[in-house]
Amino acid sequence: MSGSEHEAGEGGSLLASGVRLVMRPARALAGSVGIAPAAERTVDEILAGPLPEIIGRSLGEYRVIERVIGEAAKADDFAASITSALESERTTQILEDLLASPALERSLRSASDRMLQGPEFERMLRAVLTSPEVRHALTHQTASLGAEAAAGARRRAVPLDARTEATVHRWLRRAPTASVTPSSYGGFVTRALAFIVDIVLVAVTFAVGAALVNALGDILGGHLRPAWLADTLVGSGFALVFVVYFVGFWTTAGQTPGMRLLGLRVLSYAYAPLGLGRSLVRLLVLVLSIIPCFAGFLPALVDGRRRAFYDFVARTLVVYDERASATPD
Repeated sequence: MSGSEHEAGEGGSLLASGVRLVMRPARALAGSVGIAPAAERTVDEILAGPLPEIIGRSLGEYRVIERVIGEAAKADDFAASITSALESERTTQILEDLLASPALERSLRSASDRMLQGPEFERMLRAVLTSPEVRHALTHQTASLGAEAAAGARRRAVPLDARTEATVHRWLRRAPTASVTPSSYGGFVTRALAFIVDIVLVAVTFAVGAALVNALGDILGGHLRPAWLADTLVGSGFALVFVVYFVGFWTTAGQTPGMRLLGLRVLSYAYAPLGLGRSLVRLLVLVLSIIPCFAGFLPALVDGRRRAFYDFVARTLVVYDERASATPD
């Protein structure tokens, strides 16, 4: 059997069912008006016989219904009737009542619950979330967002460096140094922001470590005594994290995470990476520069190469990262 014949057969069977459905009212009407049982049996025999299939097959084969609808659709009266029916207040009211029906809401909620709780939906969701395309998009989006945030912070901090220096020079009635390019070196504001970020990261790292040690102590069933010993160990632990953090990053990467965020890098006077000894000296003098109300940071506001006191002692320079590989002027 060809595809068209198969479709015609299915359409004929469907139409035959429709014919039977349409003729059922006629049978009921015949019984209600008192037509003889013989006539009723005749109607039953007609419905049970091949006549509905023949009618349905013919309607489907010659596409009678499609042709009737097509011709009706061409008529202006038909289109106007459909439009008028859709725009009528009665139709609008029926649709509003249907949408506001609690039964419809319950049916939709039940259908959505069955769909969301079904294993097929769970498998589809897992397949989508674990797909390589989604992972790549999330990773790329996160990296792009972090890069944009860092670039925005640098764009706002770098002009503040020059503005702050200009204000200090104006107070001191001192002209900017022209022998070097100040914009090659990290300024006071940018360095201060990077240092704040680093201190926060050191504090968070220490807090996480202290919480783990405290949890381990609770598991082992005891706390360190006396209290002064516990306080001494806490302070020593913070100092150890502080030293390892700064010296480790300066020596290995040439920049701490805070400096990386603000686009800074620390180098020696020879524009070379720092060694372990120079990093230790720089950190020690940095701590001493903090003690007198951060006075050791102030020389960066007036020095031509924006060096703080600890930079003079350790013979280091802080440069903007894109200039780190450049040679001095």
